[in-house]
Amino acid sequence: MSVAQNIEIVRERIDRAALKIGRDPAEIKLVAVVKNVPLEKIFEAIDAGITDIGENRVQEAAGRYQLISEKYPKITRHMIGHLQRNKVRQALDMFDIIQSVDSRRLAAEIERKAKEKGQDQAKVLIEVNMSGDSSKFGVRSSETIELFRFVSTLEKIKVLGLMTIGPLAGDPRPAFAALRKLSDEIKQMNLPKVEMKYLSMGMSGDFETAIVEGSNLLRLGRAIFGA
Repeated sequence: MSVAQNIEIVRERIDRAALKIGRDPAEIKLVAVVKNVPLEKIFEAIDAGITDIGENRVQEAAGRYQLISEKYPKITRHMIGHLQRNKVRQALDMFDIIQSVDSRRLAAEIERKAKEKGQDQAKVLIEVNMSGDSSKFGVRSSETIELFRFVSTLEKIKVLGLMTIGPLAGDPRPAFAALRKLSDEIKQMNLPKVEMKYLSMGMSGDFETAIVEGSNLLRLGRAIFGA
């Protein structure tokens, strides 16, 4: 199967899952995860209609940033992997949205670097470890609201929602449902510089379940590019 055929199949699955529960498929954004994907395959995906790409590593993204940007200047870039504080300046240069903010220290560093650069507000999502898996990054669900309160005081950050990674084993739906509930709770707080626009959850193995629980930002790699 070609990349274009895989994307067509994925979009059909998104449509079915959304329509089954009365959602509009058009409100669900597909982010193609390009970790370890050759450049020509990324170009194939963009030519097939992909408008958003997700990178896991700043260093890998930096190696091909210019090539992709010159050919496809309107692509939206998402940082979806763990972001080290010493890579924040590079990340701000390359990414439109940082989906993996998970601590006060990282948020404060983004604020500091954005001020140094004279940059407009950095758009971020707060990554939450809903599964409680110690091997995963993300703020604990019980500490998420406290982190939101802190980030909402920062001048150079705008929060656009929440992100999580489903559990490695078992049913992901409880974790996704809990994130949606948390998102609704934060919306009611009406914090400054917080716009709960996105619920980023669902990967190649569980995105249909994520759609049922309200995800509108799917991060798919294997389903698009193969193993």
